[in-house]
Amino acid sequence: MQLTGKDKRHLRSLGNQLRPVVLIGKEGLTAAVLQSLDDAHRGSELVKVKILELGDHDRHAIAESIATQSASLVAGMVGGTILLYRRDKEKPRIELPSRHA
Repeated sequence: MQLTGKDKRHLRSLGNQLRPVVLIGKEGLTAAVLQSLDDAHRGSELVKVKILELGDHDRHAIAESIATQSASLVAGMVGGTILLYRRDKEKPRIELPSRHA
């Protein structure tokens, strides 16, 4: 599934009030971080992740890596904060604009 530009704008507007619930430190993307992200996605389809130490790494590559490993999609990114979306298969709570088209 791909997110359209309209979908991303919609998700970013919903994510404005969210606080980062998963923090990624100098250890990087560990199994514990992936488990925390999975737990967060069980409670909410939209999750904010904060990368504390980017270093010289490309933040877009890091965001895509996190999204791929967590089976989610990047809805937005500001600095070291990434907004990830993963649709709940059983009870979807967020209706995307592209689903109405």
